[in-house]
Amino acid sequence: MFGLAFAMSGPPGGAAGPAGGMAAFQQIIPLVFMFAIFYFLLIRPQQKKAKEHKALLEAIKKGDNVITAGGVHGKINSVDDGIVSLEIATGVIIKISKAYIASVKKD
Repeated sequence: MFGLAFAMSGPPGGAAGPAGGMAAFQQIIPLVFMFAIFYFLLIRPQQKKAKEHKALLEAIKKGDNVITAGGVHGKINSVDDGIVSLEIATGVIIKISKAYIASVKKD
């Protein structure tokens, strides 16, 4: 049993011979392909969406009708540095973080 296991292993010291460099290169190729797939299917679209959301937040102004990430609909009363005052009903104004605005409603 042990004789067969030693016979199937490589030469002593782990030397792979002259083709060892090519074998290492062939092992790296699938990793490169997997990274490329992750980049184009996960990382790049997420960066694009974050860039669009940042542009949306920079473009909001007083009077815009918005929807927050929690689903609250309201009209922007004022925009400070990172805080937005949102009128959700007549005379009811709440303050939220600017980052929690999910979208601007088009009326």
